[in-house]
Amino acid sequence: MILTSRLAGLAFDSRGSIVIETALVAPVLVLLGLGTFDVSQVVSRQNDLQSAAAEAEAIVQASPPTDTASRDAVRGIMEASIDPTSTDPNDTETVTEIYRCSTGAYQAVKPTCATGEKLSSYIKIELTDAYNPTWTSFGVGSTMNYRVVRMVQIS
Repeated sequence: MILTSRLAGLAFDSRGSIVIETALVAPVLVLLGLGTFDVSQVVSRQNDLQSAAAEAEAIVQASPPTDTASRDAVRGIMEASIDPTSTDPNDTETVTEIYRCSTGAYQAVKPTCATGEKLSSYIKIELTDAYNPTWTSFGVGSTMNYRVVRMVQIS
């Protein structure tokens, strides 16, 4: 009888309910906060890479690099834009000259085009990077791999 009356009294006691509600809701809010932060980091890095590629594209359009030294200068500008301290081992920046006969496949070596086909020269700008979001340390998801490629026709 005493046990029944005490249990009945607990059903209407709300003194500890805030602790229980907080224990249930707080982990979810923390995970949402971490997820939001990581998503903003992913979007920010993609924006940085796109901006660096656009900058390199503008430089190539203004003054097409015709030799290895000038292509390395463009690559250096991209590197300074996305990793000024040169501490990120995942960053790669490449600037290469490629060719194409009319509408054929892109080739790294200057081809001999068939009669009537036009040889076009391009500068290929490529940036790659990787980011490990916080949630990967909990076994959720995997590394985010970025790859930004721009092709600029120079002739």
